[in-house]
Amino acid sequence: MKKKSLTKKISITAVFTALVCVATISFTVYVPSTKGYFNIGEAMVYTAAILFGPVIGAFAGGVGSMLADILLGYYYYAPASLIIKGVEGFVTGLLSKKLQVLAEKYTRSELKLFTVEICALVGVLVSLVGFLYYSGFVELYSGVIPTEELTSNFFIPAEFWFGVGALVILVTVSLAFFSEPEYGLTVFSCISGGLLMVFGYFLYERFLLGVFALAEVPINIGQMTIGLIIAIPLVKVVKCAVTTRS
Repeated sequence: MKKKSLTKKISITAVFTALVCVATISFTVYVPSTKGYFNIGEAMVYTAAILFGPVIGAFAGGVGSMLADILLGYYYYAPASLIIKGVEGFVTGLLSKKLQVLAEKYTRSELKLFTVEICALVGVLVSLVGFLYYSGFVELYSGVIPTEELTSNFFIPAEFWFGVGALVILVTVSLAFFSEPEYGLTVFSCISGGLLMVFGYFLYERFLLGVFALAEVPINIGQMTIGLIIAIPLVKVVKCAVTTRS
């Protein structure tokens, strides 16, 4: 029985490590000032951590992200990703499990109120980061292989980001009221792990790579936010599918 359980855990870990790697390399935007890149790998890091806990979240997040860095040519970020994304997955998974237990001490109304507050915070965060760093004329550098060649240059009005922030609040709050009341605690877990990721890369870029580390802070915050927006509904779908099958 124990052997079966161990085999199952190893299989799940392997699958989600691959999914983190694939999600990371599926869409990248190069950041010339830090020689780093934007990606959507956080979505799978959070999904693995929430569904299967801190250990699988840490391994899949760290190893999957490190492999993506190597495959994409960002080998100088690989050691950092192994540790930083590993910590992100571990903290997200650990908090998610601990807070689910804590949630039993509160009423549904209190949990829903907390959820609304957390979702509003995420929406405001999206609006502020977009307004401060991505409004006006934006230069897009993209591609799988790192390059400083400009792909496109286009104008984004500030109102666009306020609209995106409002949409994020509307969608997340709606999900909160039509799903488990603990939804807000899961979002909080992702934000906590995500902020450690942002801080970790800032320290690595500032003190070890010697690049303009502040340039990637808003990008990593956006990466964290998009990751949790994708991961939370995905986790809900997977849980519903498993429940229906059972």
